[in-house]
Amino acid sequence: MKGRMQHTIAKPVRIEGVGLHTGEAGKMRFVPGATGSGVRFVRTDLRNSPEIEVRPENAHFDPRAGRRTILQQDGVQVHTMEHVLAAVAGLGIDNLRIETSTMEIPEGHDGSAAPIARALLGAGIVEQDQPVRHVKITKPVRWSDNGIEMSAAPYSGFRLSFTIDYDHPLIGTQSLSLDIDPESFLREIAPARTFVLERDVAALRQAGWIRGGRLESAVVVGADRILNPEPLRFADEFVRHKVLDLLGDLFLLGGPILGHVSARRSGHQGHVAFVKFLKESLPLPGRRIGGSRDEWDITAIMGILPHRYPFLLVDRITSLVEGQYVEGVKNVTINEPFFQGHFPGHPIMPAVLIIEAMAQVGGMLLLNSVEDPNDKLMYFMAIDGAKFRRPVTPGDQLRFKVTLLKLKNRTSKMRGEAYVDDQLVAEAELLAAVVDKRPS
Repeated sequence: MKGRMQHTIAKPVRIEGVGLHTGEAGKMRFVPGATGSGVRFVRTDLRNSPEIEVRPENAHFDPRAGRRTILQQDGVQVHTMEHVLAAVAGLGIDNLRIETSTMEIPEGHDGSAAPIARALLGAGIVEQDQPVRHVKITKPVRWSDNGIEMSAAPYSGFRLSFTIDYDHPLIGTQSLSLDIDPESFLREIAPARTFVLERDVAALRQAGWIRGGRLESAVVVGADRILNPEPLRFADEFVRHKVLDLLGDLFLLGGPILGHVSARRSGHQGHVAFVKFLKESLPLPGRRIGGSRDEWDITAIMGILPHRYPFLLVDRITSLVEGQYVEGVKNVTINEPFFQGHFPGHPIMPAVLIIEAMAQVGGMLLLNSVEDPNDKLMYFMAIDGAKFRRPVTPGDQLRFKVTLLKLKNRTSKMRGEAYVDDQLVAEAELLAAVVDKRPS
């Protein structure tokens, strides 16, 4: 159940290059990131060096900007970062500060992610002291628009599938499906170069794009032959580069994915739209406006737990570390239906419901660990050592911390504690099992 640990680089490393579309020369510096800080870009060319976090709400696509992905935060933008993010995602780097001296990322080496990956590997990749926070695909999700099709499904690892269909004899229809890890990324995806049809080059330049494009920075596909001196690196290099772009664009979700994502005939615009669609469709952390990246709002909780009114007793998850612990909140109000009878004129939250709320918080930890929580339930098996130290009344906020003590197969033992104003009000050890839902 416990996932891999977070990673960053061991020391700073620098890359110089040219922006593919702007043609502007610049420098990019990768700096180790603190545990839990995520990946962020820093515009060192602007006053006060503003930062742009890699998060879905910052993902942006501007059709006037051409074939590129954009991040935007507080009016500050960074362009064409998809190859950089593909290298970060492919190598399993979770925390990184990326300083850039230009708005458009200055890579422009050979049109692939291989030079970036080599630079990051040269800096050394080191393990940190906290587990990674995955973006978990918990249910099948489909999105389509004008012939573009994208989907995501639960999967125990991370798999990408892509199909392209070009009206060109040298490309045609190509498909690839691959489990992504650092080894497969470096071998199968990182070397694949971006490509452009010769018949499109003039129009792209007239529109003000690919000013930094050179024959060395992309595969140029002529009417009947590849115009580059270097031959194709793979027979299906075109679809492999599309997988590379998709890998980078999916990292806009803010972290590594557990799931299988499929795409057909999509590009950066579709990828960004799909990332935003996933954010709204899945129970992802950080959904509450103004909340931290670790928090789960009530909509996200309802995407994991099967409980509904009047028996949903969790309002927010404030922290969840896979395989270790979860923390959550229940706001107790006079509107709770159980106060009508427990007790009239002297409302006290039933002790058994405090334990139930504690168990539901623990259920978020357990059900978030399985491949498809929508097909699962958590059953109580035993409650040991339950103690209640003071009454809980309307106006209290219950804060729970549930720690995983033992997990074997689908059976778990957890210790739960409940606090009000830093005072321990209840505690218990819970034995529970994750089971399949029975067919309706």
